[in-house]
Amino acid sequence: MSNPLLAEWNTPFNLAPFDRIEDAHFEPAFDVALQEARADITKIAENPEKPSFANTIEALEASGEALDKVLSVFFSVAGADSTPKRQELQRSFGPKLAAYSSEVTGNKKLFQRIKTLWQVQDDLDLTDEQARLLMLTRRRFVRAGAALDGEADQRMRQIMARLSELGTKFTQNLLADEAGWFMELDDQALENLPEFLISAAREAGREKGVDRPVITLSRSLLVPFLQFSSRRDLREQAFRAWAARGAMGGETDNRAIAAEILQLRQERAQLLGYDSFAAYKLETEMAKTPERVKDLLWQVWTPAKAQAEADAETLTQMMQADGINGALQPWDWRYYAEKRRQAEHDLDEAALKPYLSLDAMIDAAFGVAHRLFGLEFKPLDIALYHPDCRAWEVTRNGRHVAVFIGDYFARASKRSGAWCSAMRGQAKRPHVQGPVVVNVCNFAKGDPALLSYDDARTLFHEFGHALHHLLSDVTYESISGTSVARDFVELPSQLYEHWLEVPEVLEKYARHHQTGEAMPPELLDKMLKAANFDQGFQTVEYVASAMVDLAFHEGDAPSDPMDKQRETLENMGMPQAITMRHATPQFAHVFSGDGYSSGYYSYMWSEVMDADAFAAFEDGAGAFDEEQAKALETHILSRGGSADPEELYIAFRGRLPGVEALLKGRGLVA
Repeated sequence: MSNPLLAEWNTPFNLAPFDRIEDAHFEPAFDVALQEARADITKIAENPEKPSFANTIEALEASGEALDKVLSVFFSVAGADSTPKRQELQRSFGPKLAAYSSEVTGNKKLFQRIKTLWQVQDDLDLTDEQARLLMLTRRRFVRAGAALDGEADQRMRQIMARLSELGTKFTQNLLADEAGWFMELDDQALENLPEFLISAAREAGREKGVDRPVITLSRSLLVPFLQFSSRRDLREQAFRAWAARGAMGGETDNRAIAAEILQLRQERAQLLGYDSFAAYKLETEMAKTPERVKDLLWQVWTPAKAQAEADAETLTQMMQADGINGALQPWDWRYYAEKRRQAEHDLDEAALKPYLSLDAMIDAAFGVAHRLFGLEFKPLDIALYHPDCRAWEVTRNGRHVAVFIGDYFARASKRSGAWCSAMRGQAKRPHVQGPVVVNVCNFAKGDPALLSYDDARTLFHEFGHALHHLLSDVTYESISGTSVARDFVELPSQLYEHWLEVPEVLEKYARHHQTGEAMPPELLDKMLKAANFDQGFQTVEYVASAMVDLAFHEGDAPSDPMDKQRETLENMGMPQAITMRHATPQFAHVFSGDGYSSGYYSYMWSEVMDADAFAAFEDGAGAFDEEQAKALETHILSRGGSADPEELYIAFRGRLPGVEALLKGRGLVA
């Protein structure tokens, strides 16, 4: 066939033939694939045979194969390498996919087949995984409104279609604001900036088509600028632009979009019989209720705020010593915190970066995975969706496991943040090779690319998500890999960050990019001792965002989310010099889709577990304890969503953890 998205992929590892795929292929392929998916659903629902697990649940698993192929490619490139055409297609596809999803879950004959199987499940002789899949399928249909009739059913379809439109628009507005702003730096502005930052700013300038170095709203450029620039006026200008994303007025303003999303979510929850969207959303998470989430967040907030306020006093004194009177401002915090870190820990981040090259940190992430799980990584020379992308074949004991793709550099066409996705998930199916897993980051480009310690942690974090996909070993794709409760999904990623702090890992991989010399022991020691530096600030900005997210969804939807944000922060006693990590108009976790709505707390919930889980290694034979690594793979990484997450964690650790290890790990308690 002429459209490569609809043809058989006779490519290495059945990867998408990116060198033959053009934007013009997406829409016709989508239309054909969507039609085929609808036909699959009709065939299952209209099947005259008695419902069975095979002809209903497994048939649902296998349905829409062509649509999955088309969308896996499209959404991968649309998020990481956007174009006006791809944005237009996102706006077009979103409502159509929402309508299709509503058609599936609203198909009364199909739902009746699922209900019938649910009612006779004890007679079906199902495996534990099949029983879990049946439960999750029924629950997904019920929570999507399958049991609704008449006007309620129609209204739910309208809500889901509109939410899809709004989420896409929110994302594209944010991308437009981020791509449209940059600040040129003259020679005076470059004074006192470290060379790595100047180099990255020059590269950003070339990408923007200007002759001078520039600061963009890419976090990998903006945060170092706020840390190192002695120009308070420019720090303020850059910070205000960063804080204004999504709230600049005009067509890209996200405030009205956020308000409508919250209203529709509340209506959706009430149609399904819940008092609030938070109650609806948290029912299927480990936390279960908003009250349990708030209990965790307040336990962390109190010591974090106390630490942040004490730190603010110190930083204010440093600022006043520079002759600047008045209150410490958000654009001052990182600058004086960096000076304090250098003074107290004698640690200069610019001195660290030559030892943290991107290539070395990739090797480190791979090396740890080899020691823990026996994985091997071989570079591949294949066509990918962008020249910056790199790929590796993952094997174990000579057997193909997966293909891993890394897309590491910031660019104007890429949305902000970092994420992991699977172009093809793991499942036990004939004639299909293993998963295809993608890590996307936004590191500043350089020659070579040098990372901050936070950048390196991000790389390890996203690779932890990748391992959840790579080591998945279940039968059905819909419960493989990261298809788990939102407040469990961050456990593997945050746990993997701990290995970046293992001295023997850094001694082996943290080597100077020019000389190859290992990081000097004294510098390594300073870096590890400074790992918890400024945790009051980091914890406060995170918990504030999580609290606001929960407040948005816990009761009646606010008519003005910005007022609700202000009210929530005031009630918490938010320190004046710290802002939310993600203010409402740019809170893509919450408003670009339902993924983290009422669930931004998940990182903290998972951190409670990851601190306890790494302690299992430390209490055993150390970071590379073979028995613990095997248990981690057996009970968590290989199981996906095939069992309840509490069961999986208890199987690994023998119990559920408390908050103490988290507070100690962040240095918030002695």
